[in-house]
Amino acid sequence: MPRFLTATPDARLITLPWDVPLSSWPDDRLVALPRGISRHVVRFIWVGDEVYAAKEVIEHLAFHEYRLLQDLARLDTPAVDPIGVVTGRYAPDGTPLDPILLTRHLRFALPYRSLFTSGVRAETVGRLIDALVVLLVRLHLVGFHWGDVSLSNTLFRRDAGEFAAYLVDAETGELHPSLSNGQREHDLELARVNLFGEFLDLRASDQLDASIDPEALIDQIEARYRDLWAELTGAEEFDESQMHRVDSRVRRLNSLGFDVAELDITTDIDGTSVRIQPKVVDAGHHSRRLLRLTGLDTEEHQARRLLNDLDSFRARTDQQGADEALVAHQWLTECFELVVSSVPAHLLGKRDAAQIYHEFLDYRWFRSEAAGEEVPIEVAAQGYVDDILTRLPDEARLPGGA
Repeated sequence: MPRFLTATPDARLITLPWDVPLSSWPDDRLVALPRGISRHVVRFIWVGDEVYAAKEVIEHLAFHEYRLLQDLARLDTPAVDPIGVVTGRYAPDGTPLDPILLTRHLRFALPYRSLFTSGVRAETVGRLIDALVVLLVRLHLVGFHWGDVSLSNTLFRRDAGEFAAYLVDAETGELHPSLSNGQREHDLELARVNLFGEFLDLRASDQLDASIDPEALIDQIEARYRDLWAELTGAEEFDESQMHRVDSRVRRLNSLGFDVAELDITTDIDGTSVRIQPKVVDAGHHSRRLLRLTGLDTEEHQARRLLNDLDSFRARTDQQGADEALVAHQWLTECFELVVSSVPAHLLGKRDAAQIYHEFLDYRWFRSEAAGEEVPIEVAAQGYVDDILTRLPDEARLPGGA
């Protein structure tokens, strides 16, 4: 009988065929979802109505990664959600089998290869790079040394017009109170080597447009990382007559999607020079505000887009002086929920609700521009479903075997 280490006990796990190597599990236990490249056997499995990712890996790595993912979850860092580790597995003939690490399938998340097709635009590649850079910076801010930075160890979710990146493989990671410059530089060097190889592989398989230079992409990643790290952590000096720069610094960080939890402000002895440096920054400025106002839990760029629409709704309905929470509830029922509820149940696997609403806003704008007047929300919602959503691939889950 196998042993289960889990913080969320699930009796449905007991009946699964743990005495069978993961590579030989029956199709009726598996879910056909895009998988990235992995050095281990990985499968998506049904557990009741839930989908878990199962990875067969040696015992000490399974426990190490499980604990790390738990720590990252407590730190609210973008990573897959750990479920547990299954040990004590033996085949019917008594042959020992490696443990299995279970994580919750991240709905609507895709490996990078699923996002690359022949002729993919350079802007799309740039958005993926930006998402990976933000993920790496967020990991470094909480003291996580990745040790194997790559696209293969990352999942991407659509985030309005951008992407959000999630860490999916933490077996080489280490968590420290903070990282030294040397540790951060080590991760950057690993990123250069691993990503360059992945981009060359994409080019060799005609999945990377010939106009995109892999070496230039790598330089772009390093430059964007250094710029974002400097903005989030760098010191800034000015004289007393420029105290407005304190507020400007906070606003710049907010615009990047970060809140300043602690700001170190010092003055020199004669009080003529001021030095400010963010000490603690928390990602998720817009998503936290949207969650507080509406209860919607979204990615950061999605939250920014929805908040902009909420502000537009307030202006259109002439409620500038009204209580923000009341206006948000009205917007939620009259706009967001009206659009999402117009989507047939069988199409809800195409995109998550926030992404549907973002794409609907784009669709309604283009329809209104073409018509020379604003298209009613009900008409635009039905048009988006008919013209756009029905033609999109399903990114939640696919029935059948892997």
